[in-house]
Amino acid sequence: MLKLGESATLEFKSGLRAKESIGKAICGFLNAAGGFVLCGIDDKGGVIGTNESDAQIAKFEQFVRESINPGALIIVQRETLDGKTVIVIEVPKGSDPPYAFNHVHYQRDGDKLQIMDQQTIREIVLRSQIEPERWERRFSTADADEDLDYEEVQKAVRDTDKVKRVLLKNPDDPMRVLQDLDVAKYGRLTNAGDVLFSTRPSVRHPQVRIRAMRYNSDKAGEKFSDMKSFEGPLDRVFQDAYTFIVRNTPSVSRFIKGNPKRQDSPLYPEDAVREGLVNALAHRDYTSPSGGVAIHIYPRRLEIWNSGALPEGITKESLLEGHISILRNPDIAHVLYLRGLMEKAGRGSVLMVQDCLDAGLPPPEWDSDERRGVTVTFKAPEVTPEVT
Repeated sequence: MLKLGESATLEFKSGLRAKESIGKAICGFLNAAGGFVLCGIDDKGGVIGTNESDAQIAKFEQFVRESINPGALIIVQRETLDGKTVIVIEVPKGSDPPYAFNHVHYQRDGDKLQIMDQQTIREIVLRSQIEPERWERRFSTADADEDLDYEEVQKAVRDTDKVKRVLLKNPDDPMRVLQDLDVAKYGRLTNAGDVLFSTRPSVRHPQVRIRAMRYNSDKAGEKFSDMKSFEGPLDRVFQDAYTFIVRNTPSVSRFIKGNPKRQDSPLYPEDAVREGLVNALAHRDYTSPSGGVAIHIYPRRLEIWNSGALPEGITKESLLEGHISILRNPDIAHVLYLRGLMEKAGRGSVLMVQDCLDAGLPPPEWDSDERRGVTVTFKAPEVTPEVT
């Protein structure tokens, strides 16, 4: 990727000190097809590395959030390249254009950045007014006073304080917190806010429940030996569903790459399973009351299903190679990122594959169909490690 040089989806920067230039590049990517800004790379694609501290990265993220309007999910991560530390800024394609950086709209034209002309801005605004509002942005019928889970809001405050990806203006005011997270407006919850922070969002949206089943046999149609249905605020649903997977998946004794000692660990890599489950919750189709998320645990495979197909432009092949993320529910994904649940959007699937290979497992497989939904399948190895 570095050898190909800067492009319509890739820009190099020496470090975060060039924050104004980086902010303009991010804005341009948001108004186009998304992209990556790599910090610690010279203009010719050479890796020079960078040494920004956690505090400097957090300060940069806050600068971007305050400078980009409307708000958008931007993922900032450290990576090691050629033995040096670089910072990867992943910019998913924007869902609410036109975006502005410090009140100026920028657009990407190949590897060049341009100020967007007024005619283009007007066309984008008119198009957005014609298109239907995203489901997650619509107002929920939830009553904020009666339905809001205040304990969950405070947990989110603690999570964001720990992760340090957002500075909440008034963490003691629940509604102000939700407004800062872009899931409430005018004292009302959006559907995203309802899903994320209501005590029982399934009363209004039955599709938010997760069904989880464990089977004693790999045969299709076999009776299940354990079944649960999880509902509540999205983070709690995620934690409960993940606990169900761990409880119903055996531990195995095996050698992990990079460690000479045999270790006991879950059959399927924890990070890969968490990523697969988070993706199902963040990218599923919430619009249909008959949709949902389901977990099927068999003796030799784990399936995580969600309603809706892969976003347009994302294929099973691109999931294996990495891609610029296209977010179906950017508001929900943004909150998951700010709380530390979602780390890498377009590259998460690649890391899932690598985690499975490192554990001696086949790579996960994705199946997508508009009617059948999306299923990611983790498979046990042909020769099962010693089960503990």
